[in-house]
Amino acid sequence: MMVWEKAKTALQDVLSESVYSLWIEPLDLHCKDDSKLVLSCPDRYFGAYVNQNYLDLISRIIGEIDASIKTVVVRDCGLSPADVQPVQMRLPSVPEGKSAVRALHPRYTFDDFMVGQSNILAQSACRSMSLLDDAIGPCLYINSSTGLGKTHLTHAIAHQLLETQPLVRLHYLTAQQFASEMVMNIKTNAMDRFKRKYQEQCDVLLVEDMQSLTGKNKTQEELNEVLDCLIKSGKRVVMTANTAPRELTGIDDDFISRMSSGLVTSIQKPDLETRRRIISGKAQQQNIALSQVFIDYLARHVKGDVRRIESTIIAIGARAALNNNEVDEKLVEEVVKFLTGSTPEVTSRAVSELVSAQYKLSLDDLRSRSRKRAIAFPRQVAMFLCRKHTEETLADIGKLFNRDHSTVMHAVKVVSTMNRRDTSVASQLKLLSDKLKRL
Repeated sequence: MMVWEKAKTALQDVLSESVYSLWIEPLDLHCKDDSKLVLSCPDRYFGAYVNQNYLDLISRIIGEIDASIKTVVVRDCGLSPADVQPVQMRLPSVPEGKSAVRALHPRYTFDDFMVGQSNILAQSACRSMSLLDDAIGPCLYINSSTGLGKTHLTHAIAHQLLETQPLVRLHYLTAQQFASEMVMNIKTNAMDRFKRKYQEQCDVLLVEDMQSLTGKNKTQEELNEVLDCLIKSGKRVVMTANTAPRELTGIDDDFISRMSSGLVTSIQKPDLETRRRIISGKAQQQNIALSQVFIDYLARHVKGDVRRIESTIIAIGARAALNNNEVDEKLVEEVVKFLTGSTPEVTSRAVSELVSAQYKLSLDDLRSRSRKRAIAFPRQVAMFLCRKHTEETLADIGKLFNRDHSTVMHAVKVVSTMNRRDTSVASQLKLLSDKLKRL
């Protein structure tokens, strides 16, 4: 068929000689099926690069030559060795070495990561790393306590790069695995190969649990050398640990300085709104139908890391399976009490009920539009106490009182000032706070 030969001639006119000889000349016509033309390539890595960089151009030119061809596919067509002419083992511009990635969790992707104020900087930085963006520099260090998403984000980087940048040489491992691999190579006199793997044959290095290198001076020295080499050559490095670099003990100062040379960020425990989204997402993954009331309830009472939240959802699902798959208030409360070891915490609803009883008003009075001081002041007190004793947002508190978040902010400011200046108000607030603690 002459279509591909004509297309190659046209491509030769628009591409440089080196690009044409390297990426177009090795392509062969495999078959044409109705409106689809299939080109074969030496291997899947070659095909991935062509698909990413030249497929649009190839498709446009072939379409101009033969309008009946609507789809062009470039792939490794699995030719047998007898059908393939001897070729160079590695193309000149394809770097030596390949990715080395341990098993990745299939759900640890950017799409499944719940973003909130507690982790937005870390998530944004990891996305930049996965896109090989220069915005944050070549080095990223993330620290947090366990179960808050460090591993999720490193897996997400790996997933993204393996999907979109198949030619990038990615190495993902823990610091302990790096140490073990180094010791093995020392024993087998293969340190030259080990150094080449990490210093010359790596484009992105992901290392978790840097705190495990405490006291391992030789490993620190070797990894410090790797970081220095990669950072100076513009490669990417992402590290995680349970503390900030300067808080690591038994780590060489020069190594700490190297780890701190780029962006250092932390992940905090998820805030209320983020916990809501996590609970909703985990419930959907487990096929558990949770009403918004139960989602709000769990978000207020199940705090800490994401794993604890996931354990709670799993426990609810298990108990619901024994209850005709029905999730009711008693079931949710029992799970929360069992897993947290405590009774549910104070809610804005409980605060408003206590304040209304203290000032001999109804909940409807507090929620009304009345500006009478006998109602407006208790309303402001209730808003102040809701803000102080719960994690609910200004918007959530405002919703309870039929107000917006700015009204709640104003009420908190007014009552805070009165608390400092008026001993009578201060004593009322202390009395109410003490009662809330006993609920």
